[in-house]
Amino acid sequence: MYKLISTKTLELHSKQAPATGIGLFRILYGLITLQEIIFLLYFNHLIFDPIPYIDVEFPMIPFFLCLWAVIAAFVTVGYRYQFAVTCNYIIWIIFVNFTPMQRDFDGGFDLFMIGAGFFLLFMPGDRAFSIDTLRHKLSTPFTHYSTYPKPTVSTLAYILPVAICLGFLYFDSAIHKMFAEHWRNGLGTWLPATQPYYVSAIDMSYLLNNKLLQNALGYTILIFQFTFIFFFANRRLRIAYLLIGLGLHLGITLSFNIYPFGLGMLIFYTLLVPFKWWRYIGRLLTAKQPSLTVFYDQLCPLCNRTVLILNHFDIFSRIDFKNAQEHAEHYPALAYINNETLLTDLYALDSGGRLYSGVDTYAQIFIKMAYLFPIGIMLRLPGIHQFALKKYRSIADSRSRIPCTSICLTPQTLPDTTLYHHFFENMATQKPNAFSRKLAKILLALLVLQLNSSIHYALIYRLNADIPQSPISQASNAILMASQTFLGITPHALYLHDHFAGYDHILAISYTDQNGTEHWLPFVNEQGRLLAPNWGRVHSMWANIAVTPNIDNKRLHKFIMKVTAFWSQKIGLNINNVVFNIKLKRIDAPSYWVYDQLHKNFTSPWSTIGTAKWIDNRISFDLPDNINQL
Repeated sequence: MYKLISTKTLELHSKQAPATGIGLFRILYGLITLQEIIFLLYFNHLIFDPIPYIDVEFPMIPFFLCLWAVIAAFVTVGYRYQFAVTCNYIIWIIFVNFTPMQRDFDGGFDLFMIGAGFFLLFMPGDRAFSIDTLRHKLSTPFTHYSTYPKPTVSTLAYILPVAICLGFLYFDSAIHKMFAEHWRNGLGTWLPATQPYYVSAIDMSYLLNNKLLQNALGYTILIFQFTFIFFFANRRLRIAYLLIGLGLHLGITLSFNIYPFGLGMLIFYTLLVPFKWWRYIGRLLTAKQPSLTVFYDQLCPLCNRTVLILNHFDIFSRIDFKNAQEHAEHYPALAYINNETLLTDLYALDSGGRLYSGVDTYAQIFIKMAYLFPIGIMLRLPGIHQFALKKYRSIADSRSRIPCTSICLTPQTLPDTTLYHHFFENMATQKPNAFSRKLAKILLALLVLQLNSSIHYALIYRLNADIPQSPISQASNAILMASQTFLGITPHALYLHDHFAGYDHILAISYTDQNGTEHWLPFVNEQGRLLAPNWGRVHSMWANIAVTPNIDNKRLHKFIMKVTAFWSQKIGLNINNVVFNIKLKRIDAPSYWVYDQLHKNFTSPWSTIGTAKWIDNRISFDLPDNINQL
């Protein structure tokens, strides 16, 4: 095993691939992190306050979330990449382990994002679509952008994160699924999609009511997850796994209200796209002929940097930048402009032979780039155009020029300080055999950590052979705690039979105002669905912790308190002047297929089982002692 892994890693490392997929993976990871931070800011008081808006224990949380958002933005745009991904990885760990996020508001994907963040530390995420590549170019402004080769990376940078973050997860999840009756019956996707708490606003009943389709989806997922780790890298099967995986996680994102989990898994499929597809997409999007030719002063540092910046954002290659000293004489439209005038402005010629200069050149550049079209239009608006022209002249007329020496022609690069460059390029080049041996040991260690989780919790525990007091069990738990905290390795027993068994009742909250009129809190609606934006980790709090097959009154009281205090403040409700009604409805979660089960659960009637009332910012409950017996 060790020798096989060592040989295979060296073989894969020697193969180069476009950096496109890695760059897109980094961007999508950063965007998902940003949306989750925005979610945390919105639900800040619900998640982090002991009593929302009343007992604020962490007043600095919004500041640190905003700081995290800046770091996530750096990750997204690829600015100071190594610093940004390191800070992001540490912040995820801190928030998950030192706040109520994991204990009461587990979003289902926090540990997955930590695992992905760990691999980003060692991935060349700054090689494509990043500000860092622009910074490297700007450090040598007299090097023309066309002299820089297209970035490539080791194939290992694609294979390893997919194998470990997806392959290990799928296999572990598939083992757990075999112990769930509804999964064995081919209804793994059907059962959770019939439960009001778990579905999104999209009605998928027309698919759920097709038993053959649901059986096909369920068994396909089982086969897919069991075999993914072994065959996803196979050239002949890669596209099949790509399409099935995309369909699976897109389905989760659209049909369930745990969209962050679906999106988090979905981004990994940018790494599974065949490399030739990226090359084909690049050729498809790149313009065959430039639609605008821009002339600039080769001896002006500011002009050269401007060209590098504009070219960096010209992702469709629609603009061709040429230095005026060498190329202007070949264009008749520029013949009447003397050399001194030509070098005081940026001039541009479009495909129709129309000539532009100064601010008008910039407006045309943005318009031709297509996706920056609004900026180009704004530069042409009255008032804005005059202001831009004044600023442009003050900068252009004060710029300096230098005599062209060898630095104008010799490409230079800043030193690459990323961990990827240090471990996967320098070390692998200098000592390839030692590199492959060390990497093989690391991969075997990760495999052992995953096996610890899968064997102990997916097999021994589910076979009722676990003895919690034994030294082996305690050691296994300690190892899992460490691997879970820093690598995101955890049991993936999601939505299984032990979750839904006995899940035959759900709760909602309404309130009666001073006029005796009853209103539904914007949390759970009359169908029993959790309303947006109460999805993701808020859904998990209510549907997986507060309301379970065996409801714990202490936990239920805690979360009723938090929900009523939070949403009362959000909708401008005086909590001391209303009575909150706790409502219950019966539902079914069968492990066998039932026609139109979703709508049957939707239309099941509600009954009021108790009340909650706030007096002087203290809540009191009138609820049955054992809701499970109702």
